[in-house]
Amino acid sequence: MPWTPSSRTVSTAAFLALVIGLGLLSRAGGVRGRLPGFVAEYAGDVLWAVAAFLGVRLLAPRWPTARVAAVAGAVAVAVEASQLYHPPWLDRVRADPVAHLFLGDTFAWSDLACYAAGVGLGVALDRTRGTPRADGC
Repeated sequence: MPWTPSSRTVSTAAFLALVIGLGLLSRAGGVRGRLPGFVAEYAGDVLWAVAAFLGVRLLAPRWPTARVAAVAGAVAVAVEASQLYHPPWLDRVRADPVAHLFLGDTFAWSDLACYAAGVGLGVALDRTRGTPRADGC
């Protein structure tokens, strides 16, 4: 029998696509200039962490929300910490616009707060859709 995605998986993928679109929009010059300063500064980082949460949820749909949040948070912190390391080969990778969206290039303590907020939003979204049981069923 072929695999068919659950409605939860489909809705997670749809939310992920929406969050990615909003994140890209928040960084677009024309839109960014029209957003309030605080939102323009931090929305992209918050949405990056929401996308990380949703990406982990897609990869592990049966995990409890707390585990998804922990993994997404760890990924976000690891990516941010990697921005303290600048070997030439990694900076060449970061120079690619798509890779830059995933990896960034400049460490900022404020990004960690944004990631915590984004993972928190992911948790809230997940909880409104029903949390998988701890045993994965």
